[in-house]
Amino acid sequence: MVRVHPLFAGLCNGSSIVIADRDWPADGWAVVTPDGWIQLHPRRVAAPEQWAHVVAHCLLHLGMDHFQDHPDPQAWNIACDAVVTAFLRVMKFGQPVEALAPDWRPPARDEKASYEHILREGVPVDLRSLGTAGTGWPDMVRELRPAPIDPAAARTRRERWARLFGAGLTRAVHRAVEVAGGGAASLTDEGGGHSAAKRAKAWFISSFPLLGALAAGFTVIEDALVCIRMDIAIAAISDSMREIYINPAANLDENESRFVMAHEFLHVGLRHEQRAQGRDPYLWNVACDYVINGWLIEMGLGSIPRFGGLYDPELKGLSAESIYDRIVVDMRRIRKLATLRGVGLGDMLPAGDPSWWSRSEGMSLDDFYRRALMQGLEYHDQQGRGLVPAGLVEEIRALGQPPIGWDVQLAMWFDGHFAPLEMRRSYARPSRRQSSTPDIPRPRWVPAAGAEDGRTFGVVLDTSGSMDRHLLAMALGAIASYSIARDVPAVRVVFCDAAAHDAGYMPPEAILERVRIHGRGGTVLQPAVDLLEKAEDFSAAGPLLIITDGRCDRLRVRRDHAFLLPRGRSLPFVPRGPVFHLS
Repeated sequence: MVRVHPLFAGLCNGSSIVIADRDWPADGWAVVTPDGWIQLHPRRVAAPEQWAHVVAHCLLHLGMDHFQDHPDPQAWNIACDAVVTAFLRVMKFGQPVEALAPDWRPPARDEKASYEHILREGVPVDLRSLGTAGTGWPDMVRELRPAPIDPAAARTRRERWARLFGAGLTRAVHRAVEVAGGGAASLTDEGGGHSAAKRAKAWFISSFPLLGALAAGFTVIEDALVCIRMDIAIAAISDSMREIYINPAANLDENESRFVMAHEFLHVGLRHEQRAQGRDPYLWNVACDYVINGWLIEMGLGSIPRFGGLYDPELKGLSAESIYDRIVVDMRRIRKLATLRGVGLGDMLPAGDPSWWSRSEGMSLDDFYRRALMQGLEYHDQQGRGLVPAGLVEEIRALGQPPIGWDVQLAMWFDGHFAPLEMRRSYARPSRRQSSTPDIPRPRWVPAAGAEDGRTFGVVLDTSGSMDRHLLAMALGAIASYSIARDVPAVRVVFCDAAAHDAGYMPPEAILERVRIHGRGGTVLQPAVDLLEKAEDFSAAGPLLIITDGRCDRLRVRRDHAFLLPRGRSLPFVPRGPVFHLS
């Protein structure tokens, strides 16, 4: 609370606040030294507002140049306590540790007049417990450890505290004017109306149409206290709240703010959180960061921040899905990487209610994000506002197209391996049309002799306990229907959990009807792959279709293959064949 206040921020950053075990009186709280050491009572329990009031009291002793030599140090300390208490009361900062009467006033307007009043009249009762060290104890102590006092050094540090206090007063006045004019929400609104992040947002709206609509739809939150509570080191974004959080303690300049805000807007516009589909949220966030930062550096948009900017030139041109498949095999190293939010944390903040996107407001906001980015690309192209990487254009264009279903993708894979059979005319089996004209011989089109030889493929089916029976039935049904449609006479099926169970060749229509699933144990698929690759009765050109939930061993497959996984799952290795996700 003290550190984010414009008046106390400089003094607080320049001082050292510590917990100290010393000879504390029963009602003691804190003491302060002229070199900026503030010691707090280690066993005192109080509300944060009370501690904020105590720390601010000690800082004001420094800023108001109260460490002066006077004949009666105790009277001077009490006079300074009275002035500081009155100052904090007018500010309404924190919560006083001692209740005062509503009409309480200090003896005089300044320290010297109050000091002279105390010397003449004595110490009033209502001034005896205003200090933070306890009743009758001074809260301004010269040195915690006896040391020679250098007059020149003492004068220098007094000037330093006065300079910090003056700068804090200036900031507080400017912030108060911004609050009155509507440019800031409160005195502790770190952004104000002219922060680097606010200027960066205004630049996107006025000069960068690609992200202008997205920037206009988000509120910039620059509250250090909020960022501390949410563990945000530099920045994060919440698509459900339509808020982007920038930590003012990161001290980003305007170019860095542009880079960071563009990074967060692309997370939302490209729907990265929705595309995670069950992947590890942090690793998926890291993969998306590599892609986005590569694009922004290629575009020359702002400058990457010193901390949390993940960039690797070797990953250029890869999709987030491909990068995820690479990094998932080295989680020990990746867990140490820092996103813009921090180490081990993703800068895409999840929605509070997981079902929010399935309701009407979530779907409408999702449509807004997609439309804003697509229209921004059109305006960007029309106005010729600079380079947009081809990968980014491709992803934005894809937002407007419905995704290809897994069953369609699987059908395309079948088409690539099983071309239509070569047909020839045969009079051995007459056409049905000949029955109407028996005197006219009509041939039937039949597959050429030997065309079906080797026309098969292998299925490695994960039957471990982690596989869902509904997904198994869906996958086998799709395989059977596509095999029949493409004239595949038989399919070689191997069930695999902790061991491989060879079911041999079976007609496609029998896969669902007569298959009895073995196992339901662990998941080791390599023996099943080896069985098919070494089988003498299995075609050397036959591809493999591996159906698993991804919780398996690392596979080495030497022939053409593809994977069929439940949506949201991934493989623990980099796949060399295509991956289709069941939904």
